[in-house]
Parts: sequence; structure tokens; C-alpha cells
Amino acid sequence: MSIAHPNLKGTVAAIMFIVMYSVTGHAQEADSSNESALLGALLRADPAQAQRLDRQLQALWDKSGSASADLLLERGRDALEAGDTHAAIEHLTALTDHAPDFAEGWHARASVFFGMERYGLALADLEHALTLNPNNYDAIYGLGLIFEALERPEQAYEAYSRALAIHPHHEEVTKAVNRLKPQIAGKAL
Repeated sequence: MSIAHPNLKGTVAAIMFIVMYSVTGHAQEADSSNESALLGALLRADPAQAQRLDRQLQALWDKSGSASADLLLERGRDALEAGDTHAAIEHLTALTDHAPDFAEGWHARASVFFGMERYGLALADLEHALTLNPNNYDAIYGLGLIFEALERPEQAYEAYSRALAIHPHHEEVTKAVNRLKPQIAGKAL
């Protein structure tokens, strides 16, 4: 299936960047383990503070509580970064099998499926991830990307709006909302 929107190929790269970014450069800032407090602060934050809080939330969500699960997540992300989607799927499937309650494993595997344009599998994994962690705005953003790829702009807009309600300064989501706004203007959401 080809991607329906001409800007969506760049968006695929953006979502892969988000997944890859969440593995590096933020562990030292994960000084808070209170997700509710971080999410509340994110709503009140300015853009610079929001970036710091985003890194803290990503670090918190990346903690599985198991060294072996963390290793599988790291290997899956490394394989994705190297362009080896087959290995990424293998590692992340092993992760979801061994740690089915770890939302980030499902989210990471959904990102690989999305990049492979296997939208049904990506959608199923994102729904599972969001059942486990309904506040993961990047997973909600992923839902929007899938809906947009499937030429369902109203549902994409709803997903993007939901993500912005949690993270008002998310740059990629803001761009997506602004891109779709003219397309759905006047339509009932």
C-alpha cells in the first residue's frame, strides 16, 4: 500500500525518529517517577520545559523493570535504526511475548509495522499500547498517522487533537493538526 499523503513519507521518518530518540539522551533527566506530576507539568509548560518533561516521560515509559526486556527494546530499536526491520520485529515480538504488560514494547513494534506500511498490525499494537498507557501521546500520534495513511482525515485529526491535549507543545502533532485543519474545516468531527 502506498502512503496516501505526499507529506506522510516525511512523517514516517519523523515517527521513527521519535521512537529512536526516546532511547537516547534522556536517562540522566529521568529524576521523577511520578507520571501524573510530569503530565500535569507538561500541560503548564512552556516549549523549553515541555522538551525536558517529554524526555523525562519517555525515560519513565522506557523502564520495563526487567533487564532482559530493556535489552530486547534496545536491540529492537537498534535494528530499526540500522534499517533491519526483520530483526527489529523479531526482538520486539520477543519483548511483547515476554513482557506483555510493557506498553513501550507494543508501541515500538507498532512503529516498525507502520514503517513497513502494515497498518493493521501497527493499529493493533498501538491499541494494545494505549490500553496499557493511555497517556502516551506518541502512540496516539501514531494512530493519527495510520488514519491519515488510510485516508481517514477526521479520525486522524481526532487522534492528533487527543495527543495535543496531553502534550500541547508536541511539534510533529502540531504540524499534523495544522496540515489537516483546512481539509476538515466545516466537517463535523
